[in-house]
Amino acid sequence: MDKNIILHAAKLHPKEIMQPYDAIMEECGFDVICSISEHLGGFTVYVPALRTIFARCLEEEARKEFNGSNAQKISKKYGFSERHMRRILGLP
Repeated sequence: MDKNIILHAAKLHPKEIMQPYDAIMEECGFDVICSISEHLGGFTVYVPALRTIFARCLEEEARKEFNGSNAQKISKKYGFSERHMRRILGLP
């Protein structure tokens, strides 16, 4: 089916778009919800919290900022517990 027909119907009846897809479409747009549907349609997908998705990136930034004595400051900046910060840095 032509996406233009779907978009036209969606614009005319926005309250009929199922939850949570209505929120995704409102936030990201029609093209994004179409792309998600085309690539993942039929699958059950869990979407983790943003922090979880980018946890390794945050850990890498924390490692780069560590100067030997600022672990506590970095742990606060990135929201890590001090114990987790020591684990990231390989400290006892």
